[in-house]
Amino acid sequence: MHSSEIRTVTTEAELRQIVREPSQAGWDKDIARIDEHARTIIAHSPLVLLATSAPDGTCDVSPRGDPAGSVLVLDDHRLALADRPGNHRVDSFRNVLRNPHVGLLFLVPGMNETLRVNGRATLVADAPFFDDLAVRGKRPRLAVLVEVEELYIHCAKAFLRASLWQPDTWPDRGGLPSIGRMAKDHLGLKGVSAEKLDEGLAQDAATNQY
Repeated sequence: MHSSEIRTVTTEAELRQIVREPSQAGWDKDIARIDEHARTIIAHSPLVLLATSAPDGTCDVSPRGDPAGSVLVLDDHRLALADRPGNHRVDSFRNVLRNPHVGLLFLVPGMNETLRVNGRATLVADAPFFDDLAVRGKRPRLAVLVEVEELYIHCAKAFLRASLWQPDTWPDRGGLPSIGRMAKDHLGLKGVSAEKLDEGLAQDAATNQY
């Protein structure tokens, strides 16, 4: 495919020629606060995706998983997410330090709708609520405090099209590359098998969660 065959969209006017304006309800669904319904969804969500960007516009999306109810709603406009052991790259946190604007997407297993939250984040090293963020007796070293600026429910169409929660549509895991295989190939590792890497990574994932 040649670049001349690709018709790009470069202005909002061009975009609106293709995608019509939403109904007024589409704009009004943003309530910009954490109401009782949002609190319920957050309380039942074991996985939230955290989107950040650097000042130069480069972006990052990081999954944050914990037992449902681990994200704390501090009041109608603030929530807190704990940091857990990871790969030490701290891509999200480095972005937050330079650009506080973040996006959150809360998922609840079996629910096709998602909760979208946009706001401003602060990286916190300690606070009274850290005790409430502890899991298995482990307090986090860091947390992300988010001041909510936008909050709204996202419709089910994407998840319905993906059939995400229907096990009969899931691929055979054996047909996908393992993390050990990908690590070996991406890092150009010699003298170690993908199987050995899988064992070590699985052990770390099982024992170094908190």
